[in-house]
Amino acid sequence: MCRSIKTLHRSEAPPTEEEIHAAALQFVRKVSGYRAPARRNETAFEAAVDDISAASRRLLETLAPRAPRPAAPPDIAERVG
Repeated sequence: MCRSIKTLHRSEAPPTEEEIHAAALQFVRKVSGYRAPARRNETAFEAAVDDISAASRRLLETLAPRAPRPAAPPDIAERVG
């Protein structure tokens, strides 16, 4: 399940609120063992998702930006010439 959480700290663009929420939801699902909680656990489940989203947002806002990826090397044919 956690394999579907994608990396949110990237150089191309900052993550959207939807991406942060989706990652938090996947994390809480994994930790709790529930895909969808029973009604009696909904409040705790949603509070955990909100807390993880907020912590993730704070982390992403304070991390140093990633260096841009290096350009792809020229094709071998171009090097041989």
